[in-house]
Amino acid sequence: MYRLNFRNSTKAFLLFLKRKRRLLLVFVVLTGMLTAGMIYFSYRLVESASYGYIYTDLNKIPPRSAGLLLGTSRYLSSGRQNPFFRQRIQAAKALYFSGKVRYLILSGDNRFFSYNEPREMRRDLLRMGIPDSVIFMDFAGFRTLDSVVRCKKVFKLKKILIISQAFHVKRAVCIARHHHMDAIAYIAKDPPRDFQLMVLFREYFARVAMVLDLYLFDRDPYFLGDEQLPAGAYQ
Repeated sequence: MYRLNFRNSTKAFLLFLKRKRRLLLVFVVLTGMLTAGMIYFSYRLVESASYGYIYTDLNKIPPRSAGLLLGTSRYLSSGRQNPFFRQRIQAAKALYFSGKVRYLILSGDNRFFSYNEPREMRRDLLRMGIPDSVIFMDFAGFRTLDSVVRCKKVFKLKKILIISQAFHVKRAVCIARHHHMDAIAYIAKDPPRDFQLMVLFREYFARVAMVLDLYLFDRDPYFLGDEQLPAGAYQ
């Protein structure tokens, strides 16, 4: 009798595992489909929302009083100089000296004493001859959403020209347009392809996070406040 009960219990347990395995497989498949659908939807939303507001030709981009330079690290984890950083600085320089922007807001991460994106960008721009009087640093640009929304809620800007690489400015323009800002963007040059692969891979998930932040959680920047730019920045 004991052996019979044990055998029946074993069969019941194996049947339970088999059913659970099927349920787990269904769950994994549905989760994968939902994730893939969300990635595709987020990607297309950013592409659609930014279409017509992105410029690659310096001569064709309309002028703006203020430009938002989105930050990134000066150096890669390997210790090499970050080409994304270098090209963004060059783009900001070109815009300023061509008269396309009069003031520059440098927005980036400043959460550690030894890591300060706005300060590093300012150093390079000053070396290029851009006067300190037209440079303003936003040390609370921890995320792209923070950098963009702070332009409106902290610096009180309704018009802005965003500067970064193509993958980045499209998401930034989408955020700005969602917040009813008159935003356009100028694309900084991309680095060699081998530098881009991981960044572009992360961008798919960054766009999903953006959609959740904007449409589900309605997130604000971590820090708000009240900053004033010169009167000419608001023209």
